[in-house]
Amino acid sequence: MINPKEIYDLLIDYGQTNTLVEEIIIGLTWTLCKAEGIGLCMSPGVSTRTLSWSGTLVNQPIQELSSWLRSWDSYQATVAMAGINAIINHNSPLLQEAIALPVATSANLSVFEHFLPQLQGKQVSVIGRYPGLKQYEQQMNINVIELNPTSGDFPATASEYLLPSSDWVFLTATSIPNKTFPRLVELSQNATVVLMGPTLPWLKEFADFGINYLAGVTVSNSTALRQTVAEGGGVRIFETGVQYHLLSLS
Repeated sequence: MINPKEIYDLLIDYGQTNTLVEEIIIGLTWTLCKAEGIGLCMSPGVSTRTLSWSGTLVNQPIQELSSWLRSWDSYQATVAMAGINAIINHNSPLLQEAIALPVATSANLSVFEHFLPQLQGKQVSVIGRYPGLKQYEQQMNINVIELNPTSGDFPATASEYLLPSSDWVFLTATSIPNKTFPRLVELSQNATVVLMGPTLPWLKEFADFGINYLAGVTVSNSTALRQTVAEGGGVRIFETGVQYHLLSLS
């Protein structure tokens, strides 16, 4: 397995393009970048009033922003990830191979619904609290690990103890911009790993980092997606503008 820290070199390389940013929206839950296509990244969970570069990003080439992916400023890293995704996920060849997942009762849980038969009785760790996930707690041994844990969640430090003994790990792609991806992947090397969420870049190279499945989204309605993001939508984007797709990298 290639050192997972190299994911940052790889993604920044993909961002080396003169394609101009057409629009950036930093919503409550999602950040959206429009360039060649539309790229998403989960917005930082902490608000700020001091973004000195606000009002300057439109008409900037993506390559000027892509290096921000290495930044420890969460807003810079988020903008960079959304911008890189706007390039990578625009007509990605992997999407010709990925299967569209049926919309579950809660559309944001389609990935878990798909794998549910394989998860029965397994030790499952989920990085990130997905709304509605609690309904599966009687069907599998599930541990939810969160940077900002709420009742029933494990704190991020629990990853060191829970991931090495997990059979399955569902890893949010937001771990890339928040810089937890390398360590979480290392800890999950004994598990089947699903890298998932709207932040996902559709790249086959994730197989080299130990990822078994990609579960990301395609944009089904760009106008509705933009409006939902701008109006503070969270899981609502799965009902208005995106659909989960799944690809095995094995």
